[in-house]
Amino acid sequence: MAGPTHLELARRLQGLNLYLVGMMGSGKSAVGRPLAEALGYRFLDADTALEGVAGRTIPEIFASDGEAGFRDLETAVLSEISAWHSLVVATGGGVVTRPQNWGHLRQGVVVWLDAPAERLLARLRQDSSQRPLLNSEDPEARLRSLLAERLPLYGQADLRIQQGDEPVREVAEHVLEALPGILRQGPQPPGGGVQLRDGDGRTTTSLN
Repeated sequence: MAGPTHLELARRLQGLNLYLVGMMGSGKSAVGRPLAEALGYRFLDADTALEGVAGRTIPEIFASDGEAGFRDLETAVLSEISAWHSLVVATGGGVVTRPQNWGHLRQGVVVWLDAPAERLLARLRQDSSQRPLLNSEDPEARLRSLLAERLPLYGQADLRIQQGDEPVREVAEHVLEALPGILRQGPQPPGGGVQLRDGDGRTTTSLN
């Protein structure tokens, strides 16, 4: 694996987490990995972390606790993640729907990976993952409805990256190119080591 390629940008970020938001199928996990690699950050898939905490899959959580129970757990996990630093975090598509989550997201830089509905649908058709919120007689109509509800919320992100057919590494490069223009003085990153399981299931004792 190549080493970090954007160390000056990482220095300017001062350990601030990057939170990738967007609809299911927008490529948050796929883009997050090369983005973290370029910055020398660690990558974390928030849904994977949530499943690890719960000891259950997301479809199982929805089946037993409903969406409200899932959202409660999502907020609790996000609160834990926000205490860490130097992370690229792929969030769940609905994380923006709870106002209290924005208090955690705003401790870092929020990047919206925007993609047209047609692109999202094409990607989701190729993805075998279960999507509880798309369990509907008309998944396409359900996706478009969710997208319409969430667009104003995604629009509150610090940075919007519009996607076409680019490879994920090119999308990551777009993020890296755009970040310097929106960076501002932020809080100092929290110190101390923590136990972290990343998006690939590896565990480390420190983020430093």
